[in-house]
Amino acid sequence: MKNNSLNQEYTTFESIKHTDEYGNEFWYARALAKILGYADYRNFRLVIGKAKKACELSNYNVLDHFVDTNDMIEIGKGGMRNIDNVKLSRYACYLIVQNADATKPVIANGQTYFAVQTRRQELQDAQNAQQLTENEKRLLLRNELKEHNKQLVKTASNAGVKTQLDFAIFQNHGYKGLYGGLDAKDIHSHKGLKKSQKILDHMSSTELAANLFRATQTEDKLKRDNIQGKTLANKTHYAVGKKVRETIQALGGTMPEISRFLGIVIKMYWSEHNPPHFHAEYNEYEAEISIKTLNVKNGRLPARVLGLVLEWAELHQAELLMNWESLQTTGEFARIAPLI
Repeated sequence: MKNNSLNQEYTTFESIKHTDEYGNEFWYARALAKILGYADYRNFRLVIGKAKKACELSNYNVLDHFVDTNDMIEIGKGGMRNIDNVKLSRYACYLIVQNADATKPVIANGQTYFAVQTRRQELQDAQNAQQLTENEKRLLLRNELKEHNKQLVKTASNAGVKTQLDFAIFQNHGYKGLYGGLDAKDIHSHKGLKKSQKILDHMSSTELAANLFRATQTEDKLKRDNIQGKTLANKTHYAVGKKVRETIQALGGTMPEISRFLGIVIKMYWSEHNPPHFHAEYNEYEAEISIKTLNVKNGRLPARVLGLVLEWAELHQAELLMNWESLQTTGEFARIAPLI
C-alpha cells in the first residue's frame, strides 16, 4: 500500500510536468503549490524566495531556473484576470521542496522525487556530453560519493556521532534502510568479496547513485532538522535510506524487467536478500518466487498465471540464477526470452 501511495504521488508530480520546445522540463509554481499542500499561494511565494536565495548561494543563475510569467484566469461572467506565476526548472523544484514545510508528508516524497530526478538528469547530461562508459560513470560517482561521505561524517559528528564505532553504526543504519535490512557486513558477504575489498568499489553506477542520494539527503536532513543525539541520527539515516529505496522502487529504478509475456512481467531487484528469487507481476497480483525451488515465497498469482510463470522459470532457471548473481555483484542483467 505504501509503494502504491508513493507511485500515486510521483505520478502526480509527473502529471504537472511540462516540456518546452527545446526539450527542457519545467513545472509551474501554482500547480506545484497545490500538490505540496499550500492552499494560500502567498505562503508559497515565501518558499520560492528561500529557494531563489539558495540557488544564488550555490552560484547558479537564478533566472535560468526561476522564470516569472503570467496566466489569465476566468473570474466569472466572462471576465478574465491576470495572475503571476513562475516557470520552475527541475533544480528549482528541488530547492523549493528542500525549503518547504517539512511537516507536510508530501514534502518528504517531493524532496526525494526531485533529488532522484535531478541526479538522473545530471548523469544523463554527463553521459550525453562525454559518452561515459560504465566504468567511467562508476569512477565519477565513486569519487563524488567519497567527497559527500566526508561531509556526512562532519555533519553526523555535529549531531553527536563522535567515535569511529559510532559512525560505523550510523553508516550501517543507512545501509539497512537502503538495502532492505542488510548492513555493510551483509552486503560485503552478499557480493562475495574478499576481506580486503571495499563494497563501494564493487557497485554498479546505479547502485552508487542510490548511495549518493542516501548520503546527500541524510546530510541535508540532519542539518535542516537540527538532529541531535546518536540514536536520533541513526534513525534519521535509516529512514532516509528506506525512503530512497522506496522512491527508486516506485520509479522503477531498482527492479529491472527481466522478461515480459502474456501480460506477465518478471522483475528482479539489483540488491536483495537471499535466497535467489524473482518477482512476477500480473495486473494487481504479485508473487515472489524462489529460483532454485520454484516455490512461491510471498504474494500470490492466479492459478493459470502461476502455472505459466513456473513453466517459463523452469525453462530459464540457469539464466535466472546468472542474472541474480550479476545483479547482486555488478548491477547488470540480461533479458530472458519470453514464454511462447
